[in-house]
Amino acid sequence: MSTLRPLPLSVLVRRAAEEFPTGWLYDLPIRHVFRGFPGLDLSVKFHGHRCATPIGPAAGPHTQLAQNIALSWLAGGRILELKTVQVNDRLVIPRPCIDMRTVGFNIEWSQELLVEESLREYAKARLLVEILAELCGIPSAERDFVLDVSIGYSLDGIRSRAIAAFFEGVRDASAILDRERMALRRELPSSLGHYADVPCDTRLSDSVTLSTFHGCPADEIAAIGRHLLSELGLHTIVKLNPTLLGYEEVENLLHRRLGYTNIALRREAFDRDLKRDDAVSIARDLAGEAARRGLGFGVKLTNTLVVVNPGDFMPGEEAYLSGEPLHVLALTLGLRLREELGAAFPISFSAGIDSANVASAVASGFVPVTSCTDLLRPGGYERLHRQAEALAGAVHASGAAAIPDFIRARAGAEGRGDVAAASLLNHRRAAAEALVAERYTAAKTGRLPRKIGSHLYLLDCINCDKCIPVCPNDANFSFETPPKTIRFRDLVVRDGRLSPGDERTLTMGGEKSSTHQIANWADLCNDCGNCDVFCPEDGGPYIEKPRLFGSLASFLADAPHPGFFVRRENDGSLAAHGRWGGRDVELFVKPGGTAVFRDGVAELRFASAEAAAPEETRLLASPALEGHVVPVGHYHTLRAVLTGLFAPGAVSWLTAMFPPASESSSASDRSLES
Repeated sequence: MSTLRPLPLSVLVRRAAEEFPTGWLYDLPIRHVFRGFPGLDLSVKFHGHRCATPIGPAAGPHTQLAQNIALSWLAGGRILELKTVQVNDRLVIPRPCIDMRTVGFNIEWSQELLVEESLREYAKARLLVEILAELCGIPSAERDFVLDVSIGYSLDGIRSRAIAAFFEGVRDASAILDRERMALRRELPSSLGHYADVPCDTRLSDSVTLSTFHGCPADEIAAIGRHLLSELGLHTIVKLNPTLLGYEEVENLLHRRLGYTNIALRREAFDRDLKRDDAVSIARDLAGEAARRGLGFGVKLTNTLVVVNPGDFMPGEEAYLSGEPLHVLALTLGLRLREELGAAFPISFSAGIDSANVASAVASGFVPVTSCTDLLRPGGYERLHRQAEALAGAVHASGAAAIPDFIRARAGAEGRGDVAAASLLNHRRAAAEALVAERYTAAKTGRLPRKIGSHLYLLDCINCDKCIPVCPNDANFSFETPPKTIRFRDLVVRDGRLSPGDERTLTMGGEKSSTHQIANWADLCNDCGNCDVFCPEDGGPYIEKPRLFGSLASFLADAPHPGFFVRRENDGSLAAHGRWGGRDVELFVKPGGTAVFRDGVAELRFASAEAAAPEETRLLASPALEGHVVPVGHYHTLRAVLTGLFAPGAVSWLTAMFPPASESSSASDRSLES
C-alpha cells in the first residue's frame, strides 16, 4: 500500500495564497500559468464540453493528488485524465517505479489511494482549480476544463460496490464539497475565507476512459463498454494497446527502424492481447450503442507497451515503455485504425507528446492530446505550458485563429474542405515524418542524465534544484539555512557524568556547504525515484535530503528510516523530532531563543541560537550507558533546519500546515492532533 497522505484543502489554499505574491504557485513560476494567447482560440469540444486547450496530463502520476491536478491545470492542461481507479485499492507497488533515464519506463499502473480517497482528491481538485482561477485572475474563456475519469480493469471490479459508490460521487460530489467548504471556513483565516464560497460544479465528470489489463478478452472489453454507456450513462473512451500492430510490425519499428535493440519485447504479451480486428469490431459496436443513447464514444492511443525490464533500476521482470518510441508506434497504429473506422472517428492520443510534436498531433485531429513522460523530465509541469506555447505558435504561424482552421491550414490545398479529411492528411504526414526523424531514435534518446560522481548529504548538494519540478507530487522543495560556522564538542558519558569530546566544526555557507537546502515532504512522496534519476549527484534527494512528515504519527510510522517532524506552536515556539545517523532526537526552541535538546539519554539546555555549548546538562536515566555520545552536532544541524524552515518569508507545505498563531486559530489543534 502507498504511504501517501494527501494534504487538507485548507493547506493547499493557504500555500497558494502565501506563494502567489512571490511569483510562484506550488513551485510553478507564475509566468508559466496559462492565461491564453491574444487573438487565438485554442479550444476544442470534448464530449460536448468546451475545453480551452486540447492538451493535458495523461492518467498517471500527474493526476492522482489534488495539487498535481491543479498544477496540470495551471500550466495549461484543460482535459485532465485522472489516474486510473480500480476496486483493488491496496496495491503494493515495488519502488522505485519510474525510470526516465532515457525514453521512459515504469511499473506503476493504478491509483495508490483508497477508492474513497481518490474520489475526495478529485473533488478537492475540482474546487481547488476554481479557487486558483480566482486567485490568478484567469480570463473566463481560458478556464474551461474537463476531468476525465479513468477506470479499470474488469467488469466485476467496475460493478463492485466500491466502484459504484465512486461513480455516484463523481456524478454528484456535493456532500464531499460541502464538507470541504466547511473545513475551509473553519481552518482558513478571515482574509482567505471567501475562497470557501467560490462556485464549483458538483458533477466532477460525465466521461470515462477504460483501461484494461493486457490480455483482457474481447468480450470482456465489449461488456465493460456497454456497462459504462448503458448502465452508467457515461461518454466512454476505450484505451488500446500498441500490441494491436502485431509482434512483427512492432519489432520492425522498434528494433530495425528506430534502433531500440536494447529493449526486449515479450511475445506472450502480443499473443494474449486484443487483436486489431476485434478492436475495430468493438469500436464500431460501442460507437453505435453510444449514438443510440446520445453519448460520445472513442478510442485512446495508446496504453504503454509491455517490455522486458532491464532490471538495473526498477525491480521486477516487466516494465511499461513510454516516450519517443511509443509515439511512433501510436501514430502508426492510429493510421491503421482510421483506415477502417473512418477519418472522423474520435481518437484521443497519449504517447510521447512534447512541445516539439504537440502541434502536429493536434493537427492530426486527436482530442485530447495528453502527456506523462514529458512532464517527468526537468521542468516538470512547466513543460505543459511549453506545449501550449508551441501549439499557439504553430496556430499563429499557419494564419489561423482557431483549431479547426489550423487543421485545414496544416493540410494545405488538399485540406480546404472537411476538417476530418484534413486531419487524416496531417496524420499521415506526421506518421511518415516520425519514422525518419532522428529525435525518435535510440541514437538520439539513449544518452543518460549526467552524473558528476559526488554524493548527496543531508545539508549539502550542488543546488541545481532539478529535483523540485520533476516530482509529480511537488514533494521536494527548497529552504534557506543561516550561514554560519560552528565549533562544538559532543558530550560523552564517562563515570556517570557528561564530559566534552573532541572539537568538531559544522559549516553552512562558504566553500564546502550551501545555505540553500532541499527538503522532501514525505507524506507526498511515493518513492517513485524520478528525482534520483535527474539529480547530478548520487544517493537520491528523496532518500538523503531531510524527509519531513506532516504529523508525529506518520513520522513514527516510518521508523527506522531517517526523517523529521517539525511544527510551530501557538506561542511561537518551534518543536522538532528527528531521526538520522541512527539517532532519535528532540528539539524545542522558545521564542526568546532558548532551546532544549534531548536524545533519550541526556537533556541539554542552550541559552541562545549563538551558543555552541549548552549552559546546562542532565542525564535522563541512571545509570547512563557508559561511553554514550550525546550528538551536539545533531542539535546544531536540527536547529539550523528548524530555523530555516520557519524563517520569515519561507513558504512550503510546512508553513501552510503550521502558520503563525495570529493567522489561524486552528494551528494549536493541528499540532495537538499531530
